[in-house]
Amino acid sequence: MDPSTAAPKARFIDLEPSEESFLEAVVAGLRSDPKRLPAKFFYDEEGSKLFEKICQLQEYYPTRTEIGLLKEIAPQLRATLPEGTQLVEFGSGSNDKVRILLEGVGRFDSYVPIDISREYLRAQANELAADFPEISVTAICADYTMDLHLPRHASNLPEARLGFFPGSTIGNMKRHEAITFLSRAAEILGAGAGFLIGADLKKDPAMLNAAYNDADGVTAAFNLNLLKRINRELGADFDLAAFQHDAFYDEAEGRIEMHLLSLADQSVSIDGQSFGIAKGECIHTEDSHKFTLDEFSAIGQAAGLTPEEAWSDDSDLFSVHLFRIR
Repeated sequence: MDPSTAAPKARFIDLEPSEESFLEAVVAGLRSDPKRLPAKFFYDEEGSKLFEKICQLQEYYPTRTEIGLLKEIAPQLRATLPEGTQLVEFGSGSNDKVRILLEGVGRFDSYVPIDISREYLRAQANELAADFPEISVTAICADYTMDLHLPRHASNLPEARLGFFPGSTIGNMKRHEAITFLSRAAEILGAGAGFLIGADLKKDPAMLNAAYNDADGVTAAFNLNLLKRINRELGADFDLAAFQHDAFYDEAEGRIEMHLLSLADQSVSIDGQSFGIAKGECIHTEDSHKFTLDEFSAIGQAAGLTPEEAWSDDSDLFSVHLFRIR
């Protein structure tokens, strides 16, 4: 192939983020009271495939609702963003949502995805670089909750920069964790930059419970796959049949909690260590906080962000917020 006709590739900056030891995290979680396992370990190859299936389920409204909102607001962003804006995505995953902005806004001269998953990040960034040759793509392999410096762009002005944090990933954090993350992200983006964030909304608990307990059992398989991964990669002996997916909305805390419920008294061995798990005992695997528009606006303000606009769908299922960094 003529090199001049080869598809453009993304620039790749590897900050060599240190990854938490899977074994250490699992052992520490099983020794804690109550027991818990970090949700970030859901996403091995099988877990990622199962999550893609979850996003397509009728009961699981967040993904399709957010995509609809992004399509709706893209023209408004186009009218307000300066030409040559840099788009910075924290925790980039699938390209589906960022494509809506790159195609629908058209004001970007550069895109900077930040993620800890090295090879997946590289592949996704190269795909976008090939599809949008007019946009400079610089992928940064890093823990997006840590401090880092962004590459220069055409204007190099913070007001010509837009942070992007979709998917209501912010809901997996406790309130103080969300404020800490947003404060650090604001410092990275710089005063004057915009910040576009997806946040799931509080709604009928029956709808929330259905979204995390789908009739096809895909979310249950996703939750149980974490134990399967521990068995495969750490040589553990979890009996998957002795656990049941348990997810429910805690109205007082305003969050969905996901657990793995033990159906029997049992003992699990990992790395020569044994852990007793009683019948009826739960292993906590994930929280997903839900908000009102005002509650999420207050979190942004506590982090030093100024609310500019918030959008929700006609059924008030999901929201997208635009903040300005002070």
